[in-house]
Amino acid sequence: MIGYVLVGTADLNRSGEFYDALLGTIGVTRFMEEADYFIAWAKSPGECSFGVTLPFDKKPASVGNGTMVAIALETPEQVNAFYNKALELGGTCEGKPGFRPENATSGFYAGYFRDLDGNKLNAFCMVEA
Repeated sequence: MIGYVLVGTADLNRSGEFYDALLGTIGVTRFMEEADYFIAWAKSPGECSFGVTLPFDKKPASVGNGTMVAIALETPEQVNAFYNKALELGGTCEGKPGFRPENATSGFYAGYFRDLDGNKLNAFCMVEA
């Protein structure tokens, strides 16, 4: 259903380095880019992709209130590693990894963070009881 998601950036090179390192931890690489405009990553060109872009209207990039991109992973360990890598790369915590609701022992497991431009993301997986 979703083909791709783009988030805005004020510094394409800095964002490119951040996401190369972060998405590389789950086997995702750059597959398309246009200098001074955007970079996109995917597991393969035909799959859903994630990208960063300098805004087309040349106005400053800003984050959307309530906007979030979720990265689907397989296990809580992968979620933890991805979240920790984001923080190691300069991202900021928006909610440590764990089950939601917090007292659950199965179901939705996620860690929330913001990238270098303030875009909110989460890494999540579903855990069966």
